[in-house]
Amino acid sequence: MDRGLAVLLTAVVGGMLAIQSPINSGLGKSIGTFQAAFFSFATGTIVLAVIAGLARGGFGQIAEVRTLAPQYLVGGLLGACYVSTVLVTVRTLGAGGIVAASIAGQLTMSVIVDQFGLLGVDQDPITAPKLLGILLLAVGTLLVVRG
Repeated sequence: MDRGLAVLLTAVVGGMLAIQSPINSGLGKSIGTFQAAFFSFATGTIVLAVIAGLARGGFGQIAEVRTLAPQYLVGGLLGACYVSTVLVTVRTLGAGGIVAASIAGQLTMSVIVDQFGLLGVDQDPITAPKLLGILLLAVGTLLVVRG
């Protein structure tokens, strides 16, 4: 995939995360926090089941998960933690605060992952400009949350 298209697609989908939290929060106010998280994941699961079923290889390749290391099997758990948490915290932080805090946490953890070459990622050392970027993002997050 072209790098520019990849950035654009990621930015568009990332922008959708800004509306996902208030949508799920509104759902949570009506049916309950964890019920809303379940409903969110259930609808996503149905859509992905259709896509996976139609994709080359169908469901046959899913059996390969039994050969993977356990750390590669917790993605859904991490997603459930994120969705459940932002369902509640969006009421306090707002959509902007949720996105700012999420991105700050993602960037910080991703720099750590890169530094140590964790989870099969190529090792990429932490540099002063990266630390400055994290610091500026933290300041920006504080300004959005307190603003």
